[in-house]
Amino acid sequence: MYVCLCNCVRDKDLRQAAESGVRSFAELQAMTRVATCCGQCEDFARQVFDEALDPGALAVQPA
Repeated sequence: MYVCLCNCVRDKDLRQAAESGVRSFAELQAMTRVATCCGQCEDFARQVFDEALDPGALAVQPA
């Protein structure tokens, strides 16, 4: 799905960036241009990127 319509950045692009070694949102912006135009996508882009960096963070932990 598209995360950033202004720059045609998809969630897949953000996940691939994380897999390739991008570790900061500023670095992600430089690489993909996500959230560099109107900024409406920044919160969602950060969420997708954070989940890609730590996919286990959303997993349900056993009690």
